Amino acid sequence: MTKSLHNFPDFIQTAWNKSGFTSLTDIQERALPDQVDNKDMIIESPTGTGKTLAYALPALSKLNPGIKNAQVLFLAPTRELAMQIYEVCQKFTENSGLSGASLIGGANMQRQLDKLKKKPQYIVGTPGRVKELIQNKKLKVHDVKTIVIDEADHIIEAGFNGDVEQVIGATLKDRQLVFVSATINKKTEDWSRKLAVDPVVVKVQKEAVESQVTHTFMVSDYRDKVDNLRKLIRHTPDIKAMVFINSSMKMDEFASKLEYKKIKLGVLAGNSTKQERQKVLNDFKNGKIPVLLTTDVATRGLDIPDITHVVHFELPEDVKQYVHRSGRTGRMGKEGTVVSLVTKAELSSVKKWTAKMNVTLQKQNLEKGQVVIEEINKTSYNERGFKQDTKVSQQKTSVSKKNRESDNKRS
Repeated sequence: MTKSLHNFPDFIQTAWNKSGFTSLTDIQERALPDQVDNKDMIIESPTGTGKTLAYALPALSKLNPGIKNAQVLFLAPTRELAMQIYEVCQKFTENSGLSGASLIGGANMQRQLDKLKKKPQYIVGTPGRVKELIQNKKLKVHDVKTIVIDEADHIIEAGFNGDVEQVIGATLKDRQLVFVSATINKKTEDWSRKLAVDPVVVKVQKEAVESQVTHTFMVSDYRDKVDNLRKLIRHTPDIKAMVFINSSMKMDEFASKLEYKKIKLGVLAGNSTKQERQKVLNDFKNGKIPVLLTTDVATRGLDIPDITHVVHFELPEDVKQYVHRSGRTGRMGKEGTVVSLVTKAELSSVKKWTAKMNVTLQKQNLEKGQVVIEEINKTSYNERGFKQDTKVSQQKTSVSKKNRESDNKRS
């Protein structure tokens, strides 16, 4: 048990130990004390750095079992993210006598009203549904002491900031506000500061996590990308890949071609129904399907553990989007691989992005049924944006189990 959690309730300490965690991440170490002291906060921490626990643990630690009303509100821009937060809260309030409720848009209203009759002490929901229930006097918030707004930048992008402001306005002025996001731009920070009172700003980088991720590319004509993806899936043992496509219009076409080649996969698009999304996500998380085809919009806020590969089937718009997608593998210090399927014309973009990130880019080939990685010359960019090449010796590394075993015998 880490010292920072010694003063937390026993149920949190028990859940922490049961989870197998041995130490706090950087964002947890830096964000916990000020939240425990009830300070308003703005937290920026990349995907995969443990930020959910960074805000959930201090909020849950202050819940009073004797007060049978909502005391903490967690707001999220998507149903999926809200449910993930709810699952974390359930896990860390086990055997505590505390209860919670998920209030998300698109779900059955009567069931949510039934949950509220049980007087939950914490609420996890989407801004529109929470606002609606408050306005209809079904959700009482006079005992709310903490409001956490997760993925604050996406809240603004989706146009939910007005709903959030109305939820905040319905609570007493001495409540604590915590704004959290993987990336906080000026617009998001200005909005957060407008609502918060002298907020403490904590921002962390993701250096330790990214060091475990291998960035690679495969070159082909656009029409051959599907076949390269099929080969990658076939010849990579125990793959669990999230494949990004820019437009949902092409998803069915690509999925049909892969399924014709007997590749098991799921499709997560922005127009998927709630039931379709939940089934696909559960099948992917549980390993029933090794590949998930998706768009950036469809995966906002999702936290899926143990993804081995992120595949940029179609390139993102910029380096920021590349980093965000790529961050879904190699989480919490685990190893991961990023594969960009590119045409010759697209390769320069990937080289430039990885150089700016100061990571090595490697070429990936398929040779005799094996995936082979070959390091290329690394191109960096100076402060004025001009290329400066650094020579790197070439070496080939097979990632197939069979090849690793033969290499060991030769050595």
